Amino acid sequence: MRVFITGGTGFIGHYVARELLASGHELIILTRHPDKIAALTNHPKVTLLSGSIYDAATISKGLEGCDACLHIALGWGETPLAMLENDTRATVLILQAASRAGCKKFIYTSSTAAMGKFRSVMNENVANLPIDLYGATKAAGEAYVLGFRATAMKRNIIRPGYTFGNPAFENSGVSQPDKRFALMAQAIVSGGEIHLIQNDGTQFISAADQAKLFHRVLDSDLNEEIFLGLSASWISWKEIAEEMLTDYEKITGQKSAAKIVEQNLGWSDQPMLFSVDKIASVFNLTFDAHEEMKRHIDWQLRNALSKR
Repeated sequence: MRVFITGGTGFIGHYVARELLASGHELIILTRHPDKIAALTNHPKVTLLSGSIYDAATISKGLEGCDACLHIALGWGETPLAMLENDTRATVLILQAASRAGCKKFIYTSSTAAMGKFRSVMNENVANLPIDLYGATKAAGEAYVLGFRATAMKRNIIRPGYTFGNPAFENSGVSQPDKRFALMAQAIVSGGEIHLIQNDGTQFISAADQAKLFHRVLDSDLNEEIFLGLSASWISWKEIAEEMLTDYEKITGQKSAAKIVEQNLGWSDQPMLFSVDKIASVFNLTFDAHEEMKRHIDWQLRNALSKR
């Protein structure tokens, strides 16, 4: 299959690229940084297009002859109008261009943030009630993807939760843009304080597992479906900090002087969970992040130690 990907040199995107290349797919990757991932730059089944998600001409040309379009890239802005212009409008532009190019499949990368306000049941069927601009623009993107029915193109949505991981390729790749792991590692190496919110955590999912979900959705004949991309396992930030402290002692033979400082905001010790029943029933996918989390903690800690 010939697949057009936006954000293919970004964190989740370069994992999706690796997953699809392993299955023999040909990739056309739109990127602002063509030299960012050496393993993709030099791959015989990858064509890198220099451009942004606002470059209509480049997008239309790149989509020529493609069977599918995976929109993974994120636009950003500090105001409602900027978010509308930079993310929602870009999504609609790419969606329309994919349809006009004759793509058979389109996958939109949303976020659990589109769902917003937490309720007793959090599955793919609850109404979106976003609580910030990021969630609002993702919910708007979803609405356009589902509402764009004047096309034969199959359109599906993936809502990733907190996705983490080491670079996808050896000596070539990127980690998640969120810096909390790195800041925690720095605090442990320097003997500082690790500031956490008591009972804070989530259903972390490794980028490799997230990529498997993208692959399954791409290979399916489903249409107008939404899938939550999360692990079944819930992990607290305190567990991560404690594991990193233990790992530090194993690596260095010394205990870190760092201390965990928790802020009590009255959060329950019973975690609020998203349902992952749908990906289990439709694709037989059930993810547990614990083992990959250990590898990621070790990687982050060794990076911090190397900069000491």
